Amino acid sequence: MSNSCCPPDHRDAIDERYGAAALEQEACLCAAVPFDPALLKVIPEEVVSRDYGCGDPTRWVRPGDRVLDLGSGSGKNAFICSQLVGAEGSVLGLDRNPNMLELANGACGSVASQIGYGNVSFRRAEIDQLAIDLDGQPLLADGCIDVVLSNCVLNLVQPSRRGQLLQEIRRVTAPGGRLAISDIICDKPVPLELQQDPDLWSGCISGAWLETEFCSAFEQLGFRNVALVDRQEKPWQVHAGIEFRSATLTAELPCC
Repeated sequence: MSNSCCPPDHRDAIDERYGAAALEQEACLCAAVPFDPALLKVIPEEVVSRDYGCGDPTRWVRPGDRVLDLGSGSGKNAFICSQLVGAEGSVLGLDRNPNMLELANGACGSVASQIGYGNVSFRRAEIDQLAIDLDGQPLLADGCIDVVLSNCVLNLVQPSRRGQLLQEIRRVTAPGGRLAISDIICDKPVPLELQQDPDLWSGCISGAWLETEFCSAFEQLGFRNVALVDRQEKPWQVHAGIEFRSATLTAELPCC
């Protein structure tokens, strides 16, 4: 139950909705955007069709990068990154949903055989707890990731856990590392009544970050050149007079 000022923890609703969406495509979930068809050719169709995002953060990945995909879902973004980083790079996808992880892990062998190398792995973990996974095993050391990316997942995290999420993103990012985070932002604060709706929350709407606070949160962590790119001009949805749109936040961590 929630108190008078905070939304409830919607993780059960999120698990149920995305667990079902891993088994059968939910067409209205999130705001999908097109990706480079050449990068999708080696990825199984069920992985592509059951991916639920709102942007393309993979465009900021470079050869040789060590990539962390927060909330990796079906694995589509991770498998795209695997091709972009090449055999010298690596990609780790984290998700808490067993159905999504089964879908992603089931595609690893197929993708590796087609591109000629295997550089992707998936682990079950909470994205705000990056030191250990959900099996209690060590996960990520300080400064070990070149690019932290995420696609329409940060908005699903309960507000009380977002401070820890931000600190963990900062902790694992290497000096000179980068962020590419596609998510849903809004132009006005979301009232508690909307935040309490599990369908709106799990649908990537009522947990949206206020646009100005989204950028400032990463600036306060010490990231530089924080910018919103690919920001939708027309809102994706409007609820209670609040405009919800997708955008991709990019940022860099100073080398020293």
